[in-house]
Amino acid sequence: MSKNGNGHKKYAPFFGCLISTKHSQFEAAVRRTMPKLGAELVDLEGFSCCPDPIYYKAADKLDWLTLAARNICIAEEAGLDLLTCCSGCTSTLREANHTLKHDAELRGKVNARLKIIGREFTGTIEVRNIAMIIRDDIGYDAVAASVTRPLENFRVAIHYGCHLLKPGAVMAVEDPAQPEILQRLLAAIGATPVWQTKHLSCCGTACQNEDMKTEIMRDNLAEFAALDVDAVGLICPTCFDQYDLGQLQISRKYQTKYEMPILYYFQMLGLAQGFTPEELGLQRHKVSAKPALAKLGLS
Repeated sequence: MSKNGNGHKKYAPFFGCLISTKHSQFEAAVRRTMPKLGAELVDLEGFSCCPDPIYYKAADKLDWLTLAARNICIAEEAGLDLLTCCSGCTSTLREANHTLKHDAELRGKVNARLKIIGREFTGTIEVRNIAMIIRDDIGYDAVAASVTRPLENFRVAIHYGCHLLKPGAVMAVEDPAQPEILQRLLAAIGATPVWQTKHLSCCGTACQNEDMKTEIMRDNLAEFAALDVDAVGLICPTCFDQYDLGQLQISRKYQTKYEMPILYYFQMLGLAQGFTPEELGLQRHKVSAKPALAKLGLS
């Protein structure tokens, strides 16, 4: 993080592959809402895939670390902290940053590779998920102050997913067994966060067994549906994919109709700040957001 002449906090946004290529509505929501919180996003050229924190890491950890370090180096050279908007990207880049700062042997191996392209990992910046940046640098009060249209009586089931909080010692967001960050972010925009037993569950997308993947998703959706909520709120585009498209797949397979709107937190923040549903890309979701918008008087 650095500050410009107006006192605004400056960050290098890292949107990753899934948001940039498939869910540009999430990027639009972040770009519209963050300036209202006094944050300036400084785009840097040259980022690649984070890369993936599951399959690529399992295939070759040194390659995985090297590619992640190259991304981090771009932000280091600009003197800006990385602001990540995807839980998977957060997991990769935050773990790589932590590992290379604390393991001199691995850092040496990675820097030997980076030297070929004229770069060096120095460990001079932080990598934080956008939710952490709001909590730690901006504050929940600033979020509340940016709201012009509070989401009153809007009940939101929370889904944290796997990668934002775990492993706790590396991600260091907060207690992974009792997190509060998404509840407080929702409360700051006037919504009612709804706590439920599946809030920390995997969405199922990483499972290699298709039956297991389907069962996890089905169980989670059934619990969401039983909560009498208006939407499911999350901060991970992979989890969004799993539940948005997955509802249609589950409905067809089990003859059980689910119509639960799945919303990225910054789309809800944007609605609370006065942006239109179209400006936040809600029309692009597979499961219609119209019931949620009707509850908010926006349909």
